[in-house]
Amino acid sequence: SVQARLEEAIERGGAAVHLPQVGHGVPRRPPHRRHRVAHQPRHREHLRPQDAPHGAARPQEKYWAGFLYFAGVNFGLTFIAAMLCVVFAPTAAGPGIPEIKAYLNGVDTPNMFGAPQLIVKIIGSICAVSSGLDLGKEGPLVHIGACLANLLSQGGSGRHRLRLRWLRYFDNDRDRRDLITCGASSGVCAAFRAPVGGVLFALEEVATWWRSALLWRTFFSTATVVVVLRGFIEVCRNGRCGLFGEGGLILFDVGDVAVRYHAGDLLPVTIVGVLGGVLGALYNHVLHKVLRVYNLINEKGRAAKLALALAVCALTSALLYVTPFAVPCTPCDPAFGGACPTLGKSGNFKRFNCPEGHYNDLATLLHATNVDATRNIFSTGTAGEFRLDSLLIFFAVYCVLGLFTFGIAVPSGLFLPIILMGSAYGRVTALVLSRFARIDHGLYAVLGAAALMSGSMRMTVSLVVIFLELTNNLLLLPITMFVLLIAKTVGDAFNPSIYEIILDLKGLPFLEAKPEPWMKDLTVGELAAAKPRAVALQVVERVSTVVEALRATRHNGFPVLDRPRPGVSELHGLVLRSHLVAALRKRWFLPERRRTEEWEAREMFSSAELADKCGGVDELEISPEEMGMYVDLHPLTNTTPYTVVETMSVAKAVVLFRSVALRHMLIMPKFQGPEISPIVGILTRQDLIAHNILGAFPHLASKRKTH
Repeated sequence: SVQARLEEAIERGGAAVHLPQVGHGVPRRPPHRRHRVAHQPRHREHLRPQDAPHGAARPQEKYWAGFLYFAGVNFGLTFIAAMLCVVFAPTAAGPGIPEIKAYLNGVDTPNMFGAPQLIVKIIGSICAVSSGLDLGKEGPLVHIGACLANLLSQGGSGRHRLRLRWLRYFDNDRDRRDLITCGASSGVCAAFRAPVGGVLFALEEVATWWRSALLWRTFFSTATVVVVLRGFIEVCRNGRCGLFGEGGLILFDVGDVAVRYHAGDLLPVTIVGVLGGVLGALYNHVLHKVLRVYNLINEKGRAAKLALALAVCALTSALLYVTPFAVPCTPCDPAFGGACPTLGKSGNFKRFNCPEGHYNDLATLLHATNVDATRNIFSTGTAGEFRLDSLLIFFAVYCVLGLFTFGIAVPSGLFLPIILMGSAYGRVTALVLSRFARIDHGLYAVLGAAALMSGSMRMTVSLVVIFLELTNNLLLLPITMFVLLIAKTVGDAFNPSIYEIILDLKGLPFLEAKPEPWMKDLTVGELAAAKPRAVALQVVERVSTVVEALRATRHNGFPVLDRPRPGVSELHGLVLRSHLVAALRKRWFLPERRRTEEWEAREMFSSAELADKCGGVDELEISPEEMGMYVDLHPLTNTTPYTVVETMSVAKAVVLFRSVALRHMLIMPKFQGPEISPIVGILTRQDLIAHNILGAFPHLASKRKTH
């Protein structure tokens, strides 16, 4: 663990210095200190590390030796995590939640839920979290759950897929979406030990189409996860698995604190909510700028991605090692008893390199895992434990590291870093407004964490239930709801949520539930006229024409036209690109132009072959003789595609497209006639994204500002 490396590094320097260990959970604190009244020591003499008595100081060069050892191991762990992502699975970098949202919205996200992504996500997140980087494991756990669900639904990945007969019942888009939704909710449950919060997270944040059957399926998945977790916790009691499972299913238990509301608490609680919205929006804005710069760096290749990750690791190691020296040592309060200073693996009063009987409150927060630090800062009855300057430094360090860490080529999550930043400013608010604050300072840390998460991610219902399951204090529910609503309202006034910003940066065409107001002033016919003309095929088409259409475009669907009699053309349906490739691969060619019978198509193609989307036209070798032959498309054509009239508004088209989960929408002319083409154009979700429309119709930007 990171902290074990720190202790070993300092022991090599020859000083008797005690540092906290990272990588383990923090056991429950003794009951006597959870209810103790906030107590300030009679005299707070503050000793800086260099003021320590003789025998506790170390030579200057030993500090450098300790830093190099500490940073070197972090460097190696980050190198492993980044190398895995850069070389084997680039899509495993980041949290994976925006891509899950996009997939469940109907966006095709290739190479996102396969076996390589699963393996790299597991190993990479372990190495990244162990290296001390300012990131969490919660986002990667959501992605891991989605990968497992996808692989189970398909029987594996690639050539090693199981071809069991019963798996074909799950080999369709709807069931695959349901299973990935269940996997995402299970990941949240495993991360926070919050089964109901996991269900609501899937409902509020990731799922686009929700129905009653999906509700009980996600609940069954999270219930299974929590039962398995509880079983492992029981097996690992009495230290059999280190500190795993300490505290049971409640990660940050503050349930034994009585919450009494007073009128004086309204002001500081409101300030916590407003600050959460403002800081969350500001964090999103700055992170957006940083990610744009990172995109430019990452475009330079694998070496640039790896160098960026290692540079952030070096910055993180330097800040974690140096900043605790910026605050003075604090004498232990006699009321703490033998708990101060902490000499074991975990605890709330880290001695760091302070003299006997003193502790370093900043080291208590920085030299711990994110979970341990959250337990420390959420601890109740500790109003005088953390200094104001230490909390401000901790908040600043985590803000800087959080902004620079997210976006590098390692698996990373946003939840716990944002929780720690929010809890820090929550405690700062309680200290500054101590005249008005009657609620425990640890509970203000909980409110600050919830407010900043709502201000950045814009979640409300799922977030309040997750915090309820995290803290086990039902009395906090009303005030937490109040804070979350304020933070979300304030944040929405400035910019979108962090996941929407990431979706936009990645170019994923995510359709919002509500279209832009100015879309009602534009028709789908006008939108289709601004696009290149649609490539249409005949019911019985030459092989060369099909191959040319596939090679010249990247379209996923093609309108199919029929000529029932001379001079008359009508829409027959829509054929998918994968079905055209399947027909070419099977060499289903005809020497003359004719329609085939239904039984011929059933004998030639199986449902599994038509569902397979692997391969492309460039992999096929077609002779010149075959190019002159014909292929009958009518058995492969969907003869009942969704169509709209060219006079329909884009706003209505967006609602229909999203409600029915369409991939293509055919536009028909208002008037029919022999000289009029039966198809005006075809729309996909890329055509209905707001900024794409504004690129083709700049004059609508002024209307956008007036609405």
